Amino acid sequence: MSGGAQAHLIESTDGIYYVVKFTSNPQHPRILINEWITSVVFRHLGISTPDTAIVNISPDFIHDNPEVHIQHSSSRSPPICGSHFGSRFPGEPGQTVVYDYLPDTILRSVVNLADFRGVLVADKWLGNTDSRQAIFTRLPGVCSPPTFLAQMIDNGQMLDGGHWRFKDSALRGPYFGKVYQHVRDLEAFDPWLTAVAIFSGAILKEAFQQVPSSWRYGATEAAFETLVDELMRRRRRVGDLICACRADAANPFPNWL
Repeated sequence: MSGGAQAHLIESTDGIYYVVKFTSNPQHPRILINEWITSVVFRHLGISTPDTAIVNISPDFIHDNPEVHIQHSSSRSPPICGSHFGSRFPGEPGQTVVYDYLPDTILRSVVNLADFRGVLVADKWLGNTDSRQAIFTRLPGVCSPPTFLAQMIDNGQMLDGGHWRFKDSALRGPYFGKVYQHVRDLEAFDPWLTAVAIFSGAILKEAFQQVPSSWRYGATEAAFETLVDELMRRRRRVGDLICACRADAANPFPNWL
């Protein structure tokens, strides 16, 4: 798969396909924790995102699939055995068409376009330092005009990736497409702003307890609790962070009054 984490599309023993990020990825082991935590946040906020799973890679799988590897500048290495992060692929490769981009003229056919407002709230709160990524699939049984579902993906750079810090910028977070045409004021970002303002840190701590110990390279419980404390303080700043996007030359909200 494309991207700096060098994820691979892998079929599990139950026939389900997952986009798998390895603990030995070139970015940082913490991006797996970031992915897991973000998926929990998205579900609580009602934002569409693929199901996630802990994918176990065995020595036999590595031996039988030498094409699964991490590419370094002048060499490559297999992933280590053990537990890795999996994001469910929406269907079966070769049969399900997945788009990572839709022209602006077709975006109006996305049934959950409002999720882009919700995910901007999450991206600002969790300090995403990457551009917002999404995939689109056609809904079955809808022929003309085609109708699409968006799912939010690739959340490893939440919390500034492996740094676990916050580097806020008006450029970071908004999706590069006309998905905010209905935004006329900050109220357009409710109910997500309200949900974040009362979001419980206990949910984040419980999600952290679910991740395998092999993902916690340098990520102690104390370090995560410090991070959660900062996230709790940031909750009521999210509205201001969204408003700051308007001051940028690439204002994503053309119809904000």
